[in-house]
Amino acid sequence: MGSKDFAGNKSFLDSKPCQCCGKPMTWRKSWAKNWEQVRYCSDRCSKDAAASRRQSR
Repeated sequence: MGSKDFAGNKSFLDSKPCQCCGKPMTWRKSWAKNWEQVRYCSDRCSKDAAASRRQSR
């Protein structure tokens, strides 16, 4: 059946929690080259984390 074997089942993909909100992030093809450095699930979490770092100074 070839490509139908995958059928969009993401349970086999790597995942890790977002450092800001804790939401589980599933591996994405666009993150393939830097998956180890990905820390936030979205631009919003990235901006919120940067804002909290600035306030804590």
